[in-house]
Amino acid sequence: MSNKGILYTVSAPSGAGKTSLVNALVESNTEVCVSVSHTTRAIRPGEVDGVNYHFVSREEFDTMLSEGAFLEHAQVFNNLYGTSRNWVMETLNTGLDVILEIDWQGAKQVREQLPDTVSVFILPPSLAALRQRLTGRGQDDEEVIQARMDGALDEISHYTDADYLIINDDFTTALAQFQALITSQTLRLERQSHIHENLLRDLLS
Repeated sequence: MSNKGILYTVSAPSGAGKTSLVNALVESNTEVCVSVSHTTRAIRPGEVDGVNYHFVSREEFDTMLSEGAFLEHAQVFNNLYGTSRNWVMETLNTGLDVILEIDWQGAKQVREQLPDTVSVFILPPSLAALRQRLTGRGQDDEEVIQARMDGALDEISHYTDADYLIINDDFTTALAQFQALITSQTLRLERQSHIHENLLRDLLS
């Protein structure tokens, strides 16, 4: 049997730095890739369809949902998000690790279907820092920012559902912790025993 990759869910309130950490991790580790979700939300300046998200209409999303195409899906701020089931399973089967950037609702759905999933939660050092990061984007008006802050409080309350918690105060430190987490999973006995099956057999012969 081929050595399957590890599936990770990474959740965080909007503005906690989740995407920046995931992008930096993937750039430093060729054995890890990030899933590109489908969404009905409008594309933002600088985003690229198929790279940041697969941007689809509500009708397209509903069709995919009815066909069972999503491993998980959720509604966030009146927009729908979903993860392609086939893409995730096919990628894991190649041996690559896969990261899903999803909210707590999606992470729960994934864990229910795939209990071996490793869940990570990222939090900001304070609510003041969170608001400053959201404001600093310069992409949303005050009403949207306040809605995201309100949503953040609910999202934060679900950190206890995760296996690992990272506080993104200093980015370099948070990234190092994230990288160490990934490394620790690759060193688990079950995974190492499969990768080094021949070596272990020789050592015990």
